[in-house]
Amino acid sequence: MNDRKQHVLRMAHQLFIEKGFQATSIQDILDYSGISKGTFYNYFSSKNELLISLFKSIHSQLDKERNELLIGKDPSDIEVFIKQIELQLQTHRSNRLISLFDEVVYSPDEELKVFFKQNQLRAVRWLYRRFIDIFGESSKPYLLDCSIMFIGILHNNLKFHAMAYDSTDLYKIVRYSVERLVKIVSDVTEADAQLIPPGVLNSWFPNSGDGSHSIKQELCRTVLRMKKSSSNAQEKGKYLELLNFIQDELLHANTPRIYLVNSAISTLQAGKTIFAETDMKKLKNLAESIAAGKKE
Repeated sequence: MNDRKQHVLRMAHQLFIEKGFQATSIQDILDYSGISKGTFYNYFSSKNELLISLFKSIHSQLDKERNELLIGKDPSDIEVFIKQIELQLQTHRSNRLISLFDEVVYSPDEELKVFFKQNQLRAVRWLYRRFIDIFGESSKPYLLDCSIMFIGILHNNLKFHAMAYDSTDLYKIVRYSVERLVKIVSDVTEADAQLIPPGVLNSWFPNSGDGSHSIKQELCRTVLRMKKSSSNAQEKGKYLELLNFIQDELLHANTPRIYLVNSAISTLQAGKTIFAETDMKKLKNLAESIAAGKKE
């Protein structure tokens, strides 16, 4: 996205916060951002499309930052998940997304209704995937239900905590909510209690290509295992740096530079006495699969 388009988004965002989305006109945006009507329509077909672009831009950055918290960490570490949720809430708060969302979620405009419905479903799917990382395959049949319940628990704890206190302690609320969730997952797994089967995600996201998520999960596990096996203190710093580069490039680059990834893998292969041959082969295969998937 070019700088001028980003500028228009920032100016419109400020107006939406100050005046409200419905009360802000396209002319207000033109005047505040200092652009012509032709330039506006070159970027956006409508005010609705601008709002959607704004949400997508903020959530794209949030996704990147949440993923960065996982680099070099065990995906099953619940402390990392707590940090991810706290980051998410801080992002929503700093960008005043909740007030914007509340204003337009009940909009009669069909385009906005569809977008925000899909946005809610994506939030559930992200939680479901993270809960698989944390709680494992044995609880998988119940984790879509738990994802939906967690959203309700967290949002209501935030709302009523704000009513009770002058300031909101996000970390305290997130940790409290997550600790309650752990008990719920244990209870529903033990009771074999399921309300909504996870297979419904396929109807919500028929073209999601969920297989790529499993591949990325396996990449994180393989890299973590290789880091733990690198015990040579003299070489460890170099190997960790290469593993971090490979993981970051494959997970976060829109078009991974596979030639650089392969070069890094070749350097790691020189340390074959340190890394298991099976891990080296798996890393190379995963790299090729992820890179190929992003080209499609």
